[in-house]
Amino acid sequence: MRIIFLVVGRLKAGPERELVDEYIKRAGPIARSLGFRGIEEIEVPSGGGLDAEADRILAKLPSGAKCIRLDEFGRAQRSREISENLAKWRDRGVPDLVFLIGGAEGYGDAVKSAVPDTLAFGPQTWPHRFVRVMVTEQVYRAVSILAGTPYHKD
Repeated sequence: MRIIFLVVGRLKAGPERELVDEYIKRAGPIARSLGFRGIEEIEVPSGGGLDAEADRILAKLPSGAKCIRLDEFGRAQRSREISENLAKWRDRGVPDLVFLIGGAEGYGDAVKSAVPDTLAFGPQTWPHRFVRVMVTEQVYRAVSILAGTPYHKD
């Protein structure tokens, strides 16, 4: 299973970009050792309204992918639950797992309909660039848990 972060907008150079890149870099070798095909980030342009962004998002969704929409109104999960889900989907033969991060205005109705599964990092509203850092860190943490590394402490 390939893990994809599909995000609206471009993350410019800076500390958040460095953290996202670092977590993807750290997670990659661990994920591959666990049978995941890789981890990548795909940015789609922002702007033009929610419907235009929705069209660009939906055009990038791989066929047969399991998709999770990051949303403040979504369901919160503990890190161990995220890692268990990654292993479950991998073992079931899901070809791609996509974490969606919408633009500043959220998601168009087409995306909400196509991707009903959600994940929240608490009830707060987080800046787009922080959410990228948090989801990439959680994937790194999840594969670290699966690999039995000491990174995650219960």
